[in-house]
Amino acid sequence: MAPRDVALALFVAVLWGANFVVMKHAVSEVPPLLLTALRFALAALPMVFFLPRPRVSWGTLIAYGTAFGIVKFGLLFTAFKIGGAAGLASVLLQTQAFFTILLAQALMGETVGGRQRLGIGVALAGVVVIVAGGIADASAAPFVLIVAAAMAWSVANLIQKRAGSIDMLAFTVWISLVPPLPMLALSAAFEGVAAWQAAWTHLTWAGVAAVLYLAYPVSIVSGAIWGSLLARYPAATVTPFALLVPVIGMAGGAAVYGERFTLANLAGSGLILAGLTFIVLAGRAALVRPA
Repeated sequence: MAPRDVALALFVAVLWGANFVVMKHAVSEVPPLLLTALRFALAALPMVFFLPRPRVSWGTLIAYGTAFGIVKFGLLFTAFKIGGAAGLASVLLQTQAFFTILLAQALMGETVGGRQRLGIGVALAGVVVIVAGGIADASAAPFVLIVAAAMAWSVANLIQKRAGSIDMLAFTVWISLVPPLPMLALSAAFEGVAAWQAAWTHLTWAGVAAVLYLAYPVSIVSGAIWGSLLARYPAATVTPFALLVPVIGMAGGAAVYGERFTLANLAGSGLILAGLTFIVLAGRAALVRPA
């Protein structure tokens, strides 16, 4: 990769890693379901008026927007609201990689190599260790919600994969039209309009900045950069940079919130990162192996 593109890939990894710290603060000021609606409404507007709809069906846009926007982020923001740690979430959410591989094998007939199977097994063991430790500490609920969010993300990955080659910036903007109204309805039903009024009354500039960060740098800027890198380089060259995300997320959680991992969290996170490394290296080997 050219030095400029390496810098861009590192920039995206920093944006995504810091995102977990920002999300944890955002839900402290805005109810999680309402926050989901705001995040996607801002990501869609006003750019949807300037970007043509990508060449996919409305069914694909709605399905992806539901899995990725409504389910994944609804669960993830709720997990933060009930005490989920930023660092741990940054690790657990990456399990979407092996959920995607397993679903692709089961639903699309894709082949899973031995190294990938090993990576999946190691990462899954890490999830079990973390959840077992959380149950022992009577705080397993955030872990379960984050893993469920990762599974929803993997479903969204398969929907996107079936869509084929598309303009990722336009796709990101147009799928952002899907979550706002359903999430507003869910927020009104479960969080209440009174919670909206309280959030508005007590909203700080830091809260406003957090919502804007989730909508624009993370959703729009990083998506455009990452998509352009994947278009110009092999996936095996670009995707390893994503392994930096949980490292940055854990460092940010420790620095900003003073998060300290238990022994179970550290051991489980190490296993997940090791498993993901196996998966990435296996995919890289498959891409560079001569035909």
